[in-house]
Amino acid sequence: MSLTEQQLDAIGEKLVEKFKSIYDPEIPVDIYELGLIYDALVNNDGEAKIIMTLTSPNCPVAESLPNEVREKVEQIEGIEKAEVEITFDPPWDRDMMSEEAKFELGML
Repeated sequence: MSLTEQQLDAIGEKLVEKFKSIYDPEIPVDIYELGLIYDALVNNDGEAKIIMTLTSPNCPVAESLPNEVREKVEQIEGIEKAEVEITFDPPWDRDMMSEEAKFELGML
């Protein structure tokens, strides 16, 4: 199977939707607005690679959150397989949050 540019664009939009449906259990903001998603790549064969971080290396959901991301990404039509890579380079900080997230948390 080889995905077209249109299909890849649609998958990109669906990725953002999925990321916005996943919440950090300690912070009432989704992982996309928190800035935890560093990159999302999808090749023509429908294989996705998500590069993300956590709010800290000691995050209590370090095991479950990447699995949730992988499972939700694999639900997207056109995605055959997803891999989630956790990185702490660069380390996450509050400046990575969107304006919307900062507003939600009363930081603006």
